[in-house]
Amino acid sequence: MVQSKAANVDDYMSEVSPDRRPALDRLRALCLEAFGGEHELMAFGMPAYGDPKLPWIAFNSQKQHISFYAGQAAVEAFADRLKGVDYGKGCIRWRKPEAMDFELIADILSDIRDQGPGGCR
Repeated sequence: MVQSKAANVDDYMSEVSPDRRPALDRLRALCLEAFGGEHELMAFGMPAYGDPKLPWIAFNSQKQHISFYAGQAAVEAFADRLKGVDYGKGCIRWRKPEAMDFELIADILSDIRDQGPGGCR
């Protein structure tokens, strides 16, 4: 799935492959814990949290990996803990769901919440 046409995050999650579903369920739960359900939406064909025009964060199940769009500031702030993980300017990618560091993800989400969301750019 590259870009979903799902109307909401529940529908999106029902489209996810069974081998990735537990990891994405856990990622979603962390996002909901950090930002609350009132900020959950679909943006650009993926689950996102925040403003529909410029979400604070988003995630997606791509063909080759799970992408977590946290924004450039978050990636830079946690670069020391991202050693060995594929990441770019504002996106963190895992090829295998079991490689996801949920403690790190929770810390990134807390930092974004506490610092004020800057949008996933």
